[in-house]
Amino acid sequence: MKYINKYIEENKNRFLDELIELLKIPSISADPNYKKDVFSCAEAVADSLKNAGADNVKICPTAGYPIVYADMIIDNSLPTVLIYGHYDVQPADPLELWESGPFEPIIKKTEIHPDGAIFARGACDDKGQFYMHVKAFELMMSTNTLPCNIKFMIEGEEEVGSENLSDFVVSNKDKLSCDAILISDTGIISNTTPSITTGLKGLSYLEVEVTGPNRDLHSGLYGGAVANPINILCEMIASMKDEKNHITIPGFYDKVLELSNEERKKMALAPFSLDEYKQALDLSDIHGEDGYSTMERVGIRPTLDVNGIWGGYIGEGAKTVIPSKAFAKISMRLVPNQSDEEITKLFTEYFKGIAPKSVSVSVNPHHGGEPYVAPTDILAYRAASEAMKETFGKEPVPVRSGGSIPIVALFEKELNVKSILLGFGLDSDAIHSPNEHYGIFNYLKGIETIPYFFKNFTRMFKEE
Repeated sequence: MKYINKYIEENKNRFLDELIELLKIPSISADPNYKKDVFSCAEAVADSLKNAGADNVKICPTAGYPIVYADMIIDNSLPTVLIYGHYDVQPADPLELWESGPFEPIIKKTEIHPDGAIFARGACDDKGQFYMHVKAFELMMSTNTLPCNIKFMIEGEEEVGSENLSDFVVSNKDKLSCDAILISDTGIISNTTPSITTGLKGLSYLEVEVTGPNRDLHSGLYGGAVANPINILCEMIASMKDEKNHITIPGFYDKVLELSNEERKKMALAPFSLDEYKQALDLSDIHGEDGYSTMERVGIRPTLDVNGIWGGYIGEGAKTVIPSKAFAKISMRLVPNQSDEEITKLFTEYFKGIAPKSVSVSVNPHHGGEPYVAPTDILAYRAASEAMKETFGKEPVPVRSGGSIPIVALFEKELNVKSILLGFGLDSDAIHSPNEHYGIFNYLKGIETIPYFFKNFTRMFKEE
């Protein structure tokens, strides 16, 4: 469809400029200091949908940050596609590792992105990716080629667990009713090897606190006689994996869905270079659960990781203390058949059970989500696969991701609709890290591919 490429070519500079303006807004949902910015970003998203031609654009309040809803219903007899994305972003820390300001977007060429990439927090996760849908919608409206109905639901709390989206979905089932859900918050294998994510991990995210003495103590006067919470916490965390990097929580693996040898062989067909993987991360060797490949560890095996640990004195110079408290944030990524509530309970019982009597322990669950697997034989997946084949020139590879999008399982439960994870990011785009970026090629390729999905899905829907 030549009109797609023509429209993108004529408007690509504006598409980039608009995304850059959106990226300048520090919509950090985890930090209350940025509350006004998150609300401002919701308004900017709503304005962009209005300008693209959407009807019924509304900023819907929640107990937290608002959800932006919009739609274009052209014919009730035609299928409806719901677009989901999020406008909130991760905190930018550590700021000193950014080569440019996290909310001062710049375009730089890199070896992987010779056409340039936009460097800014949220560039790939998820402003650049959900904005592809806004611009693809604009393209279809401007060229009078929108083939079916479309709805948008763009939220502002994904990075803090989508705490209020569940209530919104349950309360607005009729408004959100659809035949397919399209999400771009994932990635592709490379710019020459397209892929579609068919599985996401669930998540159990907790914060633990270990308390020893009632105040910080002099490490000379009390050292060796009083439990040091940092030492104890490190020992407890270390004991949660054995010498084979197998998680030691009793019952943790009881419901893990094991893939067959045939399924594992199919996974192994996806292009992957272990040497390039290690080189990209400056690693001399890999690390993980025995008996599984790197991609299997990421995609089909549950994990436990410490995301942050602190306590005691960490300022300049020396302060010889035994701290009163030590803390850690811990995440467990879950696979099909594991329940985040059940795993959180198992973790809590085990963690408290291995604590010595010399300390007290508390576990505070933050948020979680269920795993998700999408079949590859449904209309929406086939439509997405054909769309990528048309724009990339080759059929995409189905892959399972180590990431989590907790709301996807809820969509299936409450709306009874499968989600298609049509992302265009790369593993090297540094999401959640300093110097996050998103390739211009990927951004424009997404805008090009999405109209093909709509065309294919509508045609297949009519044929059934």
